[in-house]
Amino acid sequence: MPGEEVPADDGEGGLGRAFVALRYPDFRRFWLAAVVSNTGSWVQGITVPFVLYTLTRRGVWVGMASFAQFAPFVVAGPLGGSLADRLPRRTLLLLTHGAALLSAASLALAWTAGLRSPTAIVALVAVGGLAAGLGSPAWQAFVTDLVPRSVLLNAISLNSAQFNAARAFGPALGGIVLATLGAGWAFSINALSYLAVILALARIRAGRARRADPVDDRPGVLREFAASVRYIRTQRGIAACVLTVVGLSLLTSPVSSLLVVFAEAVFEVGRGRYGLLVAAIGLGAVLATPYVSSRHPERPRGPFVGAALGANALAAAAFALAPSYWFGLVALLIMGAAYLAVAAGLNTTLQLLVDDARRGRVIAVYLMALTVALPLGALVEGWLVDQIGPRPTVAGAGLMLLVVTALLAAQGWFAAMDRPGAAEAQRQPSDAVPARRAASQPAASGHQRHAGPGR
Repeated sequence: MPGEEVPADDGEGGLGRAFVALRYPDFRRFWLAAVVSNTGSWVQGITVPFVLYTLTRRGVWVGMASFAQFAPFVVAGPLGGSLADRLPRRTLLLLTHGAALLSAASLALAWTAGLRSPTAIVALVAVGGLAAGLGSPAWQAFVTDLVPRSVLLNAISLNSAQFNAARAFGPALGGIVLATLGAGWAFSINALSYLAVILALARIRAGRARRADPVDDRPGVLREFAASVRYIRTQRGIAACVLTVVGLSLLTSPVSSLLVVFAEAVFEVGRGRYGLLVAAIGLGAVLATPYVSSRHPERPRGPFVGAALGANALAAAAFALAPSYWFGLVALLIMGAAYLAVAAGLNTTLQLLVDDARRGRVIAVYLMALTVALPLGALVEGWLVDQIGPRPTVAGAGLMLLVVTALLAAQGWFAAMDRPGAAEAQRQPSDAVPARRAASQPAASGHQRHAGPGR
């Protein structure tokens, strides 16, 4: 069993099991380091749109920055998923986080040296996105190396919660740093935050002995990717997760990158209140975490995901039409809470339905779907902001997601999330026992983030 200690099964229920995965030392180190690292990501995450909009006064550049951050996942995703199944995941995470640290440090140095080129800033963001794309499948799959299956749902939910906690703390901190110290310090904080994960991974014992199959015995990366896509098409529950995350990422997730436009052009507030707008989404997710992570495991996930997706759509539309800054802030809180519920439900379903042998590659396909949709949505919505304005753009996106939610529900995609897939049915009895039958099991996840996918 992972970790340095085996927590006793005390039969806790309700909120008592909401944080049970943190009893495992390796997961606890990983989780705490991730909060620090993702906080740094969000400090940079609100700074890049701010400086680009300040330099250009055009929403399309804000969309381009989001595109540059996530589009590299399309290139790196298949390779990252294959590496997550071929190599020790801990080693891969050390390498990719080291590369990301160098990328963030380069951005900080460039800004401090006086570089004010929007093109150069977007290019440096893209380099960091490439490192994140290579590491994200391993990040998601590594959670299963840190806890036993009996607490997997809770670990997945807490993994989502840490990203959203950072989404609450990071923008607030970023707003303060921007207002007092400037963008250079914001970029530097992000670079330093990567050290938290690197140091934590150096202490984690789980995954050190993991050995992959010989490379010569495995098909090529593209063939593995194609095989994973075919596999997903045969697993309706996993396919439902992919369809849902595409709708969410394409339509309402890009709202985060457009908040700087709302702050300046709609609500007419300064840097500090802009930071609060971005923080509100993460704060809403943090407030929802105890409920989501302690939700009873035997309750169906599909209808819960569908209801949360509809709530996210309505909250986005309400934010777009908000008559005041504070009304918009409340709408974003609800939007963040609904986002956590969707993310946790999707990630939990995915992790439970896929077997470990292909976990990294399937997660890579899922993250690629997310990271194709998110930058594409950000690019289109950034362009639409310049054409028709921010309010019609975001209101339209929210209403479109509401239509997508209704179509997915009508065609039974949410219900499919609660049906065992082929991988679940083929597991040995000792491994196939659902986590809900363990007394210590809580219910249930960018990219980086993210997550989005998280780090």
